[in-house]
Amino acid sequence: MSTAPTIDLTTSGTTATLRIDHPRRKNAMTAHMWGLLPRLLEPLAKDPSVRVVVLTGAGPDFCAGADISELTADAQATAGAVGGDGAVDVEAAGARVLDDRLAEAAGEALAAFPKPTIAMVDGLCVGGGCLLATACDLRVGTPRTRMGVPAAKLGVVYPASSLRRIVALAGPSTAKRLLFTADLLGAEEALRTGLLDEVVPESELAHHVTGLAATVGGRSQVSVRAAKSLVDAIGAGELTPELVRSWDEEAVRSGDLHEGIAAFLERRPARFTSPPT
Repeated sequence: MSTAPTIDLTTSGTTATLRIDHPRRKNAMTAHMWGLLPRLLEPLAKDPSVRVVVLTGAGPDFCAGADISELTADAQATAGAVGGDGAVDVEAAGARVLDDRLAEAAGEALAAFPKPTIAMVDGLCVGGGCLLATACDLRVGTPRTRMGVPAAKLGVVYPASSLRRIVALAGPSTAKRLLFTADLLGAEEALRTGLLDEVVPESELAHHVTGLAATVGGRSQVSVRAAKSLVDAIGAGELTPELVRSWDEEAVRSGDLHEGIAAFLERRPARFTSPPT
């Protein structure tokens, strides 16, 4: 494992794995790590050999949120920025705002990634960890997974873009309970409310997610990308006939539609050749 907090990138077959590597602090995200994530995603989006991205954490936890040591420093800077006359030193107070924007930008980059993303969520998935997990397309946890948003314990306002995704997955009532109480949900409740898609034993998590990623990577990439694009458009209220038609036309141009039908009629596995970009 790296000694400095970072995000590691490895590839195997058609799957790229991004590992949050800061186990001494339960994989809490530093400002550097928030900024690094979009930079890692950008070339993966353009790489035709990569069809699926898995996001995971080093050790027994997914991500415990933002690095509290940095938050403490930011809070002290903000407190010191308020003068006796109540005026605020914008430069000093801006340090915390910058970190918040980095986290939100990382979540947005992950949510907008054009290929399927899977969060492999073991252990703690809290605050910024929830921001990252809910920005992924699928989330697979274990019985020891705990998810929550402790914003009310820290006096911070959770990013609206991430809050929108939690509401879409779990509904407004669950989202409010998470934010009002700052309580953590266990794996079964996270599964029931929609924050997790599957729960598997810890010993099977890596194998299960590897298999899931391989399955998705082996399907028609036009169909997979279209599904992600259209489902996201429906969720955002932005589905248009033009978008649907463009994907229908792409399926025909790519040859995947013809191959899928031929494989079905010939009772053989389909050999899709369309690139994932």
